[in-house]
Amino acid sequence: MKTLQKFGGFAALYLAVAYLIGMALFLVVLDYPSITDPAQKVALLIDKQMIVFSTNLLMYVFFGVVLIVMALALYERLKSGAPAIMQVATVIGIIWAGSLIASGMVSNAGIAPAVALYAKNPVQAALTWQGIESVASGLGNGNGEILGGLWTLLVSLAGLRAGGLPKALNILGLLVGAVGILSIIPGLTEMLVGVFGLSQIIWFVWLGIVLLRSNPVKTA
Repeated sequence: MKTLQKFGGFAALYLAVAYLIGMALFLVVLDYPSITDPAQKVALLIDKQMIVFSTNLLMYVFFGVVLIVMALALYERLKSGAPAIMQVATVIGIIWAGSLIASGMVSNAGIAPAVALYAKNPVQAALTWQGIESVASGLGNGNGEILGGLWTLLVSLAGLRAGGLPKALNILGLLVGAVGILSIIPGLTEMLVGVFGLSQIIWFVWLGIVLLRSNPVKTA
């Protein structure tokens, strides 16, 4: 139990760091949001294949695997005080993790074919990458963070009922979760996804510190 809590604490801190590094790579190094033309996107892919590949590993594949560890750690910590909520939350958390892993793997699997096709037909390569990117984005919750939002909200609600986490942390989690759920609303998605990501970094760091410093009995 204590070992799983420690792993959960380190997992939460990793998720926060992965968010920060991933955002820096995505927004600064790749400057991806400013590129909307499919031809420019595939040209960027050709130029920075390893950065794109590494970003997908960090933000999606590894993120999803580590997220499973944290979801299980939170389940063990809170299940006695809110068993039904934590059962649902853990299932949603694992589904979220699986979708992120699938997103990163689909995107990375598509890099080599798109690069090979680019040498023969740049236009077709751009269209191919556009299709791959659409699938990866859908799997990665690019149209709204409803899975991450629901998981964060349910965990925080369970924390309030079970008393296994600080009250202020749970209130923050409820707000973060609500933003994630609302991010599925068309027209608000881009803004709220950004707010969700930034606020969840704070939640992850705080949660990681709590899991590493305390045990469920003392906190409850």
